[in-house]
Amino acid sequence: MCSRTSRNSRTGRPRSIEADTAILEATRAALVDLGWSKLTMGDVAGRAGVAKTTLYRRWANKNELVVDAVAVLFDELELPDLGSLRADIEHVVLQFAALLERPETKTALMAVVAESTRDAPLRERIRASIVDRQKRLVLDGRRRAQQRGELPSDRDPTTVEATDDLIFDVIAGAVVHRALVSAEPVDGQWVARLSALLVGGLGAVATLGE
Repeated sequence: MCSRTSRNSRTGRPRSIEADTAILEATRAALVDLGWSKLTMGDVAGRAGVAKTTLYRRWANKNELVVDAVAVLFDELELPDLGSLRADIEHVVLQFAALLERPETKTALMAVVAESTRDAPLRERIRASIVDRQKRLVLDGRRRAQQRGELPSDRDPTTVEATDDLIFDVIAGAVVHRALVSAEPVDGQWVARLSALLVGGLGAVATLGE
């Protein structure tokens, strides 16, 4: 995956997909072995078998590199058609929770989010590389539910976009808080209650215990 900065427009030799893949894999391995604080661009270059200059042509600093290395993992999330909106939600939430359990994801996500509180460009990179790209899951789920007749058709595009953003924020926020902040299990029972709340409201959640 290529860095999404103005460096992409520089002239020179074509980017190597193999080198990019090796670098991102080396970054994730270094995160697991060394942790955020000890990870360096030099260590990643050595693990990937590339020169440090190759690394810096693609990423200006460690923050950018780690965001892109983790973004690749989030791109693996899928939303298969399981026949109902609730089943689709439960499946992707469990996938998301499993991703957050991976040591490299947990280490990187907590670190870059903390760093982004004082680094606006990094915050924008997280939004563009991870958040905005994963909103596709909400769009796909809503459209599929509309085709099944589970949700009404779109009317006001502005309202639809705002609702999609809210749904994404609710799901992502709930899972991240549960898994990384509260350190509680994101198991089938919890996911079923979350999906019931999203689809049917508080009344639907109450019936699960009956």
